Amino acid sequence: MKKFNEVKERNIEKLEQYVPVVARVHGGSHPEFHHVRKLFDEINEKMKSAGSENPELDNEFEELREITDNYTVPGDVCESYEAVYNMLGELDKAYHA
Repeated sequence: MKKFNEVKERNIEKLEQYVPVVARVHGGSHPEFHHVRKLFDEINEKMKSAGSENPELDNEFEELREITDNYTVPGDVCESYEAVYNMLGELDKAYHA
């Protein structure tokens, strides 16, 4: 879980900034992103309440992979949207490492 914590530390602030903005900008044309945001909020809440313990995130990551088609970035989105999928994918991979 050391790698997970490193990835979390590196990405969490950007994700907290980007996810709401991407939901606002792309939520109309990509309604699935609202579900991505909800799952990110759940993951973030679990990580914060877990403190130094390892949170149980298997279900959330499984659902994210399903909704995002394994973090496949749609062709008509901005770099922030792509960054969110890349960071979530990296977090997922580190969690399961």
